[in-house]
Amino acid sequence: MTYYIDQLHPGMSASTSKTVTEADIILFAGISTDVNPAHLDEEYCKGTMFGTRIAHGMLSAGFISATLANKLPGPGTIYLSQTLKFKAPVKPGDTVTATVTVREVNVEKNRVILDTVCTVGGKTVIDGECLMMPPVRAAKPTGTV
Repeated sequence: MTYYIDQLHPGMSASTSKTVTEADIILFAGISTDVNPAHLDEEYCKGTMFGTRIAHGMLSAGFISATLANKLPGPGTIYLSQTLKFKAPVKPGDTVTATVTVREVNVEKNRVILDTVCTVGGKTVIDGECLMMPPVRAAKPTGTV
């Protein structure tokens, strides 16, 4: 479903959940070119504060984008800005739930501010806010018979 600006109101929310797999981390490293050993090298990670490999922060943050694009407001959404605070690591096998909640709607400018959060087992791992532009209804043809 797609929500247009006149259908959005503060308090609306949607979520997406995904279990982060080894393959997700390897594929994200390849596509992003972020090959930091914190994500890929278990031996290296044993000596870090995490003690094991962690997923890329932006991999988890991508679930916020997916929630906006697929659920609220939905297909046609345009991201304008996003702030992120990384609060805790995500590890392979963790299930991340990304939730977006409408905070403010500006009908005149077709802009929406949403609170964004990712959790693992109820613990916040990322939070922030985004500014986005919901899709616009297609204009109806005029002057046709």
